[in-house]
Amino acid sequence: MKSHEVVAVVTGGASGLGEATVRKIVGQGGKAVIFDVNDERGQAIVAELGEHVQYARVDVTKEVEVAAGLEQALAAYSTINVAVNCAGIADASKVLSKRGVHALALFEKVIAVNLIGTFNVIRLVAEKMQYNQANDDGQRGVIINTASVAAFDGQIGQAAYSASKGGVAAMTLPIARELADIGVRVMTIAPGLIETPMFGSLPEQARTALASMTPFPKRLGRPSEYAMLVESIIHNGLLNGEVIRLDGAIRMQPK
Repeated sequence: MKSHEVVAVVTGGASGLGEATVRKIVGQGGKAVIFDVNDERGQAIVAELGEHVQYARVDVTKEVEVAAGLEQALAAYSTINVAVNCAGIADASKVLSKRGVHALALFEKVIAVNLIGTFNVIRLVAEKMQYNQANDDGQRGVIINTASVAAFDGQIGQAAYSASKGGVAAMTLPIARELADIGVRVMTIAPGLIETPMFGSLPEQARTALASMTPFPKRLGRPSEYAMLVESIIHNGLLNGEVIRLDGAIRMQPK
C-alpha cells in the first residue's frame, strides 16, 4: 500500500497517539477520518490539515455511532483500508483501599471503552474492508490496535486498565487468523510511557522520575514515534498477528 493510497479511520484521533497518527498519514499524502468525542479539537485539526482529513463524533462503545462514522468515511473517500484504534481511558483504583473496594462501574467503564470499543470498531470496519480491491498479496486492509505495557507489567491499581489492554493483546492473533481469509492484517502496538496529554498535567519532577525508569532512551516516548511504527506496519505486509512493544525496554515495577 502506497502512502497516498491510505484511507484511515483513527479512533481517539483528536489528541495524543491518535492525533500524531492522523498527522503522519495526512503528511505522507494519505487521508484520515478522526473518530473522537472532542468536537472542538477534532474540528480544529480538520481546519488546520484541510480536505484530506474529516472529523466524526464517535463514541467507540456505541454501535450506531461507529457505523455512522464509517459511512461518513466511505462517502468522503470511497474506501477504508486502514483502521487505527487509539481511543482509550486510563483510570486507576486498587481492588481494596482505605476508600473501600474497587467500584464495579469503573471496571466496567474501562473495559467498555478500551476493550469492547476496540472490538466494536474492528468488527464493523472489517465488514467494510472485505469489499476492497485486493493488492498483489491479496491484502484488502490493515487494522492496528493499541494495547499497553500494562497488559504484561500491570502495576498496583491497574487491574481494570491491565485487563482491558491484556484483552486487546490477546485477541490480536485470533482475529488476525480469522481475517486472513479476507486479506486483512491485524496488529497491536503496546506503548510504554508516552508523552501524551495524560502526562501534561504532571509536575516536571514527576515527569523526570517517570522518564528515568526507561532503560534507553531515558525519556518519555513521543507520539510521533508511535505514528512512525503505525506507518511501518501499514507498509510492511508481513507484519500480522503480533503485539509490538514500543517502550525503550521498560519493565514496569509493582508501583
